[in-house]
Amino acid sequence: MQRTPAGLVIAVTGAARGIGREIARELAAAGARVAVGDRDLEAAVDTARQLPGDVAAFAVDVTDTASFTAFLEAVEERWAPIDVLVNNAGVMWVGPFDEEPDSAARRQVDVNLLGVIRGVRLAAPAMRARGRGQIVTVASGAAKLAPAGEATYAATKHAVYGYLNAVRTELHGSGVQLSVVLPGVVETELAAGTATGPVRRLAPAEVAQAVLAVIRRPRFEITLPRRLNFGARMAALLPDPARFLLLRAVVPNQVLADKNARRTYENRAVSGTEGASEQ
Repeated sequence: MQRTPAGLVIAVTGAARGIGREIARELAAAGARVAVGDRDLEAAVDTARQLPGDVAAFAVDVTDTASFTAFLEAVEERWAPIDVLVNNAGVMWVGPFDEEPDSAARRQVDVNLLGVIRGVRLAAPAMRARGRGQIVTVASGAAKLAPAGEATYAATKHAVYGYLNAVRTELHGSGVQLSVVLPGVVETELAAGTATGPVRRLAPAEVAQAVLAVIRRPRFEITLPRRLNFGARMAALLPDPARFLLLRAVVPNQVLADKNARRTYENRAVSGTEGASEQ
């Protein structure tokens, strides 16, 4: 049975740019009351001004429990208890595993994994007490198929998938739904300078539409495009020689990503010295 997002209070992290901005746009157009959360409050305010309907901007750093708590409380104070939390914030460093700086590895774990854990831990108990609610996490196809050159990024997405699977077992029957969206490469700043491989890049709006679809009809997992899921299942079954042939054919190798094209993004998002954390 489908539900309408109209009137729901939905909080989105990393929503000032990229996928998060499109998610906020899609949900606002569907009539939801949307909280645009981002570490870059100025950018969040600018995004909120451009969107239709009942939309407001809030500061949130998903790596800080006090900041995340204040964000959720501020959203509830403005509207009502949060019906849906969208864990979207995420960052990515690409390159050979043995050249990755410690700071980049820590940043990805802090945002991509601990940020999701923090969001679930802070939002789910109140939802469980009310007997309803949903947490949607935008993860990555790298949770199933780990590209070369994205070792730590893929590790965080694998961990997120496992964490959500465990927590949804604990929440079974509580009225709280956990959902995860697993897109392939998306045309955003996060993917700047990366290889595409044989699978076309997704538009941010396609991921946003998948988030809207899983809110309308809650379920645990959506993979974009669907054939990524088939490829992951095949790779798990094949012996190593065939597995590596398959991965070379369908998964882009990011070891040789254009670091010059990625410099602006990685300095802002992965170094953590300025700007927002976003997909």
